[in-house]
Amino acid sequence: MRAYLVFLKRCFALSFIGDWRYRLWMLLLTVIALIGLNAYCKQLVDGMIVTGMTDQVSWGLYIANFTFLVGMAAAAAMMVIPVYVYRKQALHDLVIFGELLAVAAILMCLAFVTVDLGRPDRFMHLFLRFNFPLSMLTWDVVVLNVYLLLNLHICGYLIWCAYKKQTPGKKFYMPFVFLAIFWAISIHTVTAFLYVGLGGRPFWNAAIIAPRFLASAFAAGPAFIILTLQCIRKFTDYSVPDEALALLRRIVTVALTINAFLLGCELFTEFYTGAAHNISAKYLFFGLHGHNALVPWIWSAIGLNAIALLILYTPVVEKFVWLNIACVAMIVGIWIEKGMGLIIPAFIPSPLGEIVEYSPTINEILVCLGIWAFGLLTYTILVRVTIPVLSGKLTYDHSYSLDTVGTGESGHKSKETVS
Repeated sequence: MRAYLVFLKRCFALSFIGDWRYRLWMLLLTVIALIGLNAYCKQLVDGMIVTGMTDQVSWGLYIANFTFLVGMAAAAAMMVIPVYVYRKQALHDLVIFGELLAVAAILMCLAFVTVDLGRPDRFMHLFLRFNFPLSMLTWDVVVLNVYLLLNLHICGYLIWCAYKKQTPGKKFYMPFVFLAIFWAISIHTVTAFLYVGLGGRPFWNAAIIAPRFLASAFAAGPAFIILTLQCIRKFTDYSVPDEALALLRRIVTVALTINAFLLGCELFTEFYTGAAHNISAKYLFFGLHGHNALVPWIWSAIGLNAIALLILYTPVVEKFVWLNIACVAMIVGIWIEKGMGLIIPAFIPSPLGEIVEYSPTINEILVCLGIWAFGLLTYTILVRVTIPVLSGKLTYDHSYSLDTVGTGESGHKSKETVS
């Protein structure tokens, strides 16, 4: 226990150490997070009227971000499967970065649900009326929190073993790894069922929603991990093999292709059949009676995803800078598609035929930016602490100065003589 407390103390100290770029990045995220906290305090005082949500559109930017981030969390499975199922041992350490992303993403998911409730004390109603197993909302609470605990255990145990220079005991983490693969699929499937199960919203009543959720998640999540690994290569001395980036590129290419195919299938069903319930889809893609606030959003998303696919399928574009552009394009495109392009149209028009458009307020946007900043701050700290441990610069029995750990410098001792 004493060794573990010392480990936590050293990790806490290490999170404050870095070059000027690291400090500037952390300062920027901290300021944005505090601005978001101030905006949330204003929402607590004045109520949900400070948001753009109404009786007609009761879910907005908060739930849109929640839906996207559940997919980001599920994408950790795309790092786990190649390593533990197909035994790509060269990528073993990189799995931890996917698990850390899942932890940060789930924390942001829970924060977005909290701010969407209006008042945190409303969680009490959920626990007093824990309608299990009939309620999809109850299932979502269970799977999200269990998935958070699974990832905390897996990455925490592996990092602790690397710190102690011990070989991880497979019986202490392998069962949880395979359970996490199943759970990663379940969290996004259950979230999709939350929407599909609402019979009063025909826009969501399609069995293809859950497969689309998984396909988009397995594109956007690994894309974010690619950007993370690129930053690690550029700003630290930790070695990220090209094999890892090539594997992740193949994963996002296949996943984004499947997502585009499923979107095409859904559009064919909506528009070719000419069914009466496709009015929300018409509003989303072409506008309705002069109301077209979401039309630029969804076509921008389709354009960004098309650009990403074009880059990924172009054989001459092998440079990592183009891969980064494709990753940013698909992350933004999928965020629009799964957020503003999925949540809002289901409420327009309302069951009474009213067309009340939704646009987020400045206060709402600031709260969202604050939560994103908090999540990125958490993820940055977790990665910042993990890199020196995995590279052997921060271990239980070494006397290495924290001033040089993980800053990208070579330090005064080699890895072999550090302990």
